[in-house]
Amino acid sequence: MSSLLIIDDEPNVCYSLQRALESAALKVSTAGTAREGIQRIRQDPPDAVLLDVRLPDMSGLEAYGLIRQMDARLPVIVITAHGTTETAIEAMKLGAFEYLLKPLDLDHLAGVVDRAIHASQISRLPALYHEKQQSQPEGDQLVGSSPPMQELYKSIGRIAPQDVTVLILGESGTGKELVARATYQHSHRSQAPFVAINCAAIPEPLLESELFGHERGAFTGADRRRIGKFEQAHGGTVFMDEVGDMLPGTQAKLLRLLQEKQFERVGGNTTIATDIRVIAATNQDLESLAVAGRFRQDLFYRLNVLTLRIPPLRERIEDLPALLEYFLARLNRELGRHVQQVSPEAMGLLKAHSWPGNVRELQSAVKYALVHTAGDTLTAEFLPRHLQQPAPPVEILAAEQSVDLAIARLVHETLAQKQGRDTLAQRCGNLYYQVQAALDRVVLREVLEHVKGNQVEAADLLGISRTTLRSKLRSLGLVIEKQVSDT
Repeated sequence: MSSLLIIDDEPNVCYSLQRALESAALKVSTAGTAREGIQRIRQDPPDAVLLDVRLPDMSGLEAYGLIRQMDARLPVIVITAHGTTETAIEAMKLGAFEYLLKPLDLDHLAGVVDRAIHASQISRLPALYHEKQQSQPEGDQLVGSSPPMQELYKSIGRIAPQDVTVLILGESGTGKELVARATYQHSHRSQAPFVAINCAAIPEPLLESELFGHERGAFTGADRRRIGKFEQAHGGTVFMDEVGDMLPGTQAKLLRLLQEKQFERVGGNTTIATDIRVIAATNQDLESLAVAGRFRQDLFYRLNVLTLRIPPLRERIEDLPALLEYFLARLNRELGRHVQQVSPEAMGLLKAHSWPGNVRELQSAVKYALVHTAGDTLTAEFLPRHLQQPAPPVEILAAEQSVDLAIARLVHETLAQKQGRDTLAQRCGNLYYQVQAALDRVVLREVLEHVKGNQVEAADLLGISRTTLRSKLRSLGLVIEKQVSDT
């Protein structure tokens, strides 16, 4: 169970917040003074703290400084009245997780608390799973002892202590955040904050502000100064997932940060210095995007100092039994089930699947099966429908989905032979990426036209996620409009 400590000298506020936030998954405790709160943190550290600025024995800023000395990774949400906003901003500069103005919007507060607890847990829970550990696994962890995973572990061990930028490459669902966490946990910054941000999940106009902060009046709706993640995480590590989705303006500011360790907030002209380590990740081919002019080459070189490549699940299928054991242990506890084993038939079907969604897809499949399983054995009949039959041969699959095999032959002949020979004749150093991009361009266009622009159907037909499909379309500059039927 997660835990939250509220430090506020107003009993009515503490009571209301405790009633609003406490649940079966979250234990909420309160303290009326800073010293009482600090003592509770020392005795039983919570996952997050809600701290009022005005306290009877010391200021919230002083209290935050003492909390940070005890544990810089503990997320502290500062709450303040309108008259003390500048004090809250100072706390944010020192690394507070967020600040909120009273009166509090309880729905918004609940969301901030959830994010704070998640941030706390990902910085503390081990990212590497040891198969011989006695306790039940909590949270996501890297599982597997296959040769590709052993090489990945060795690379993490070599790279983690080096205080330089790291680029993590891997398909969607392979566990890029887990590798970032493992790198952080084995680094010299492991006792400092770890801040994760998904560049693809935040609208581009807001991403720059989220990363670098903004000044009051910088844009419509910027009614007060905001401290960005790079300023909050001073001394720690910032993990930037899906970095290939950033637009040129944000790329330029990130480049300067990596080069000079300084930046300006959006709408500001004051230079701010920060000491952070950046770990970036992407499922895209940044080198090809850079060659095509869709990603800054100088930023690519800055990010690509040390690289960690995560193998897809299909390349380490021998890890499947260990992954199943791990997910059964976790999900049995979460769902209140008692499934102990997997039948040979179900195991055979799972091993035969290509897992385009990688470990994330496997986790979803196991969760689905546990919900539907009766008894202590996971059998084939309880697997998701698309896993209950072995994958048909490519020719049958193509025929069933009405994909013209002549197109496939044309693609092969045109790209693998003609373009490959032409590129070889030019002695180009990126033959593979040129051929792959040309192949994607033809296949994606044909599939999207076949499904009348429906990206959900196209992703399902291609066996990739919609996120991957959208990323490929953006990188190739393809736009296929969805067709609406008149009937």
